[in-house]
Amino acid sequence: MNAEIIAVGSELLLGQIANTNAQFLSQQLAMLGINVYFHTVVGDNAGRLEQAVKTAQTRANLIIFTGGLGPTKDDLTKETIARLLGRRLVIDEEALRAIEVYFARTNRPMTENNKKQALVLEGSTVLKNEHGMAPGMALVADGITYMLLPGPPKEMRPMFKKYGNAFLRRTFSLSERIESRVLRFFGIGESALETAIADLIDAQSNPTIAPLAGDGEVTLRLTAKHQDEAEAKRLLDEVESAILARVGRHCYGYNDETLFTKTLERLKERGWTIASAESLTGGLFLEQLTALPGASQVVQGGVVCYTNGVKEQVLGIPRPLLEAEGAVSEPCARLLAENVRAMCDADIGISFTGVAGPDPLEGHPPGTVYIGIAVRGRDATVHRLMLSGTRDAIRIRTAKYGCFFCLRCSRPTADRPPPSLNILHRTSFFPPHEYGDCC
Repeated sequence: MNAEIIAVGSELLLGQIANTNAQFLSQQLAMLGINVYFHTVVGDNAGRLEQAVKTAQTRANLIIFTGGLGPTKDDLTKETIARLLGRRLVIDEEALRAIEVYFARTNRPMTENNKKQALVLEGSTVLKNEHGMAPGMALVADGITYMLLPGPPKEMRPMFKKYGNAFLRRTFSLSERIESRVLRFFGIGESALETAIADLIDAQSNPTIAPLAGDGEVTLRLTAKHQDEAEAKRLLDEVESAILARVGRHCYGYNDETLFTKTLERLKERGWTIASAESLTGGLFLEQLTALPGASQVVQGGVVCYTNGVKEQVLGIPRPLLEAEGAVSEPCARLLAENVRAMCDADIGISFTGVAGPDPLEGHPPGTVYIGIAVRGRDATVHRLMLSGTRDAIRIRTAKYGCFFCLRCSRPTADRPPPSLNILHRTSFFPPHEYGDCC
């Protein structure tokens, strides 16, 4: 099966909204084993939409439309498809009743053009809209399957999951199970990760391995196809084991997990609390943690120590140290972590000091970062990073590295590698072999 997704709406071309519908549908179709080869966006113009459909008919046997099913004159998707396929538009009585009930319940007058939303292609399977008014529809004509879905994501997504998915499974007898698993990596660049597993990627067939770089992170999506669910999962386990044998020390989670959710989960498992002293991150680390449910079980508190005065007066960093070593230094980061841990009576104290940019500070270039980790009953460690990117990118990556180091130091003792005092991370501007060891 080869699919094309056509999004209809001038607001997409004007950049007023993002085409998240295509992203969602591509993910859903991939899980069904259906290939998506083209995404098309066309404005609210019947002629251009007709041209887009004719092009799609030459290269896809499944065409999915989003948008253009509403009550106004610029909602013209189903009218255009009806004309191209020589089909009438007929009223779906169930949809019409639902629209009438909605207006009666909200005590609003129903204008005549709202009946247009109840029109469907003659002979199509109606896809009920349980979160809006206009129903979707699907039909097969001349060997091509057409599916029309509403534009608002809150209507389109549940409609496809409940009704569109089932229609495609019935129509194409999709008995094969598609199982996917996302492995999440940090502290290693996309090129370095790909180099480490290049032979596995080259030999892939089933499961497939798809790398994707994010904001300072890399993911691998593993996808296996098999009629038996257990066998599909076994195939995923096998390739995952091969990958983790090479780069497992950089893998922190799966699927939708983030460094912040994993850090919170790990600290809760250990029964540990945390406090932070944040200079260049300005509270970003704790903001991300406290945005998560259950943070009160872990977070003791923190200090935004943006100036040397606060570092000295609140966190007890001696002025001679600041004058001799500077705020952007290993001794300052170490003492900040130790002092904030003691001040808040936490199990872990973490500090962030450095240069977010755009200008140098204390002779250090932007991207120079020190992260201190002080664990109750252990000697404090300091990790030095050299990051690149925008000011915002440096700040968020610094906070993520804080999570990464917390995960490392909170491992059970038997599993924890010895901490490194000076960890230098180089970005993708450097060759893969120059990536630092972030373990």
